[in-house]
Amino acid sequence: MSTLPSNLLERYAVALQSHLTNPDDTALTRAYELGRSALDDGLGVLDMATLHAEALRIAAVHGAPAAKPVEADKAAEFFIESLSPFEMSLQGYRESNARLTALNEALDQARIAAEEANRELESFSYSVAHDLRAPLRSIDGFSQALLEDYNDKLDGEGKQYLRFVRESAQQMAQLIDDLLNLSRVTRSELKRETVDLSVLGRGILAKLARREPGRAVTTTVQDGMTAEGDERLLGVVLENLLGNAWKFTGKRGDATIAFGSKVSGGLVTYFIRDNGAGFDMAYADKLFGVFQRLHGTHEFEGTGIGLATVQRIIRRHGGRIGAEGAIDQGATFTFDLGGKAFARMKA
Repeated sequence: MSTLPSNLLERYAVALQSHLTNPDDTALTRAYELGRSALDDGLGVLDMATLHAEALRIAAVHGAPAAKPVEADKAAEFFIESLSPFEMSLQGYRESNARLTALNEALDQARIAAEEANRELESFSYSVAHDLRAPLRSIDGFSQALLEDYNDKLDGEGKQYLRFVRESAQQMAQLIDDLLNLSRVTRSELKRETVDLSVLGRGILAKLARREPGRAVTTTVQDGMTAEGDERLLGVVLENLLGNAWKFTGKRGDATIAFGSKVSGGLVTYFIRDNGAGFDMAYADKLFGVFQRLHGTHEFEGTGIGLATVQRIIRRHGGRIGAEGAIDQGATFTFDLGGKAFARMKA
């Protein structure tokens, strides 16, 4: 009996002896309460059987032997009532388990339906890409042919119209490509590995500088930023965020772009900060929506899909992304990779 609480044995023995000498509902209620107490303390049914046997022995020593059939029935009644909480707990477990099984079945059905929908979406996306790209290429190609072959027969206004047609066709082609990329990052499998974000960031900024060698942009990238994630998808994140910072500082003669990180509560948060066009915080909730733009295409080129793609990639890594800015005072985008991705900084 060393493993059973001594005070529980004493209380059980007293209540049992009371029931053997004067059985009533009060004693049975006490048996139930003792059973509930034992269950809460982590005892099992076998522990209760041992407890009951020892309490019977004590009751016999105190002059209330349970050898007679009538006494045995009373003792059994008391013991059964003390086991009621255990039975109710087991029944609750069975019901919970049944509900959990039903829920799992429903989730499996939902997963199968989602996978089927994704397959249909993928098929639709490639059909759209194939069916729309061909006529767009024709529109662009024939417009260019008209400009080149009939240049001497077109007036200035006609040439301008054809240039508008070509620009629209090319913009539509870019929209199709961006939508396909958005679809791919949602469906593609994550391949987790250690990713050197500092190296990725410097490579992207160097590529941007090669494209526009005439620009003077001060860039800083913190050393040793690494994270566990999908290198290809995290590259897409940085290409969009650093590309936006480069684009929206295009009208600044003193453009600056910084890529760094900070640690708070064990979580690494990354930031990309620029001193470019910025945005009105009143419209910040639109930043990550598909086709949402806070600047006109005549000011800055783009399709309005890049940040939606970034948000989906960050969410797939278990993280969050946010932004702060002010008009003509730059913007700062911050993101983390959440609890599902361990991030660290080298010393």
